[in-house]
Amino acid sequence: MPEDTLKDELARTIFGDVEPQAPPAEEAEEAAAVETPEAEAPVEEGPKDPRLKWYVIHTYSGYENKVRSNLERRMQSMRSQGGEKITQVLVPTEKEKEIKGGKRREVDRKIYPGYVLVEMVMDDDSWYVVRNTPGVTGFVGSGARPVPLEDTEVRQLLKQLRDETPKYRITFQKGSTVRITTGPFADFTGVVDEVMVEKEKVRVLVSIFGRATPVELNFGDVEKT
Repeated sequence: MPEDTLKDELARTIFGDVEPQAPPAEEAEEAAAVETPEAEAPVEEGPKDPRLKWYVIHTYSGYENKVRSNLERRMQSMRSQGGEKITQVLVPTEKEKEIKGGKRREVDRKIYPGYVLVEMVMDDDSWYVVRNTPGVTGFVGSGARPVPLEDTEVRQLLKQLRDETPKYRITFQKGSTVRITTGPFADFTGVVDEVMVEKEKVRVLVSIFGRATPVELNFGDVEKT
């Protein structure tokens, strides 16, 4: 099964059909001012309190990093008071290659916009701290008590986060018109005939001497017009 399909299946299993909510207008302006990319905290290894479980919280759209920063501050405050109920806060991201203005660059893209992962010991105190963090709209899960992720789901997520191989952001599909940016066909335009995701290649039909000729190219060699 292709990686994107696995990712979609995992998202449906964990998050269901909950859609991220847009923040109130005044809060959206504040989030835009403070929301900046941050390096993801490493997942700690070693012996842990068996009560620690991973939970998913949903946030206002665009608030993920702000929620993480706020929770990490509260986590340190709880730690200084002898508590170790919240241990890790993660915003799942992946490295992505994109072509913009003819230039290639790598960016960190949120895998699940509107969601943050929290490793915590669930009790009334820790629930209150997380639920009342600005930008948090609730825990993912049915019923009055949040449901932790299954161990298999956690393993899949953490494996996905450890994959540092950048992937191309695909902005075209079959039938899209693209411009070739490099090689002997540079500046030619053509129509996408096939997108080969696993190979990171695309087959483009280019008009040569009045005939549509298939040309196989790397994702990085074309851009959508």
